[in-house]
Amino acid sequence: MSARPLLKGRPISLGLLDYGLFRVHDGPRTIGICGYLIQTDAGEAVLVDLGFPPAYAADPEAASKADALTTFGTVLTCTAENTPAAQLAKAGLTEADIDLLVLTHSHIDHIGDLAFAPEAPLILSAAERALPRPLYWGDRQPLDWPDRETLALERDTDLAAGLRVLMAPGHTPGQIALLLELPQTGSVLLTSDAISRPSEIFATDRERQTAARLLQIAEKKGAVILYGHDPAQWPSLRKVPDLYL
Repeated sequence: MSARPLLKGRPISLGLLDYGLFRVHDGPRTIGICGYLIQTDAGEAVLVDLGFPPAYAADPEAASKADALTTFGTVLTCTAENTPAAQLAKAGLTEADIDLLVLTHSHIDHIGDLAFAPEAPLILSAAERALPRPLYWGDRQPLDWPDRETLALERDTDLAAGLRVLMAPGHTPGQIALLLELPQTGSVLLTSDAISRPSEIFATDRERQTAARLLQIAEKKGAVILYGHDPAQWPSLRKVPDLYL
């Protein structure tokens, strides 16, 4: 793809989207399921991740059992209020306002409804898109990749001035992170599941290498780090309609 950024503006706000709560049996620990809304000074909107599939908002217990997610943990909160549409509404937006949809990776708590915001190009890594099907959960891959405009990135890429996608493989083959610059907050690193929490034990060399690279970038930029699923950080984070500016 062209080196020219896809967006015209620069980021002016970051909204954290609350897609619900999940208790991981191992620990146990309670984690937030999050997405992000990034808005630019050109009136553009970038949606990052989609939370759980729609069936979870309708009946999380039944959906969890059907997917055997109950072997890993328990969905504590996932209602209609924790869907992308409802979370965007808190920021005064609808899916028609989304200019880019970014998928950090294809696990069940991030992939949601891949038909959401169909007019927006889907951005993900080439390594993730090369998988035969989205990873979803365990040995279950019930979803197909959507028939929609897709930009599969092979390297670190600027989506806008001040908004950069970072390749962060390890958690999944095509995991990505995002680095953005905000007018007041400054640099913010969204690690997604490349670093779920500071105390995470990285099981593979690739995960350790990725984490080290991201932390080095964050240190160099003096960035605020928002981790993927940090139970200690989650309660203190602003959620839409409150924004990081």
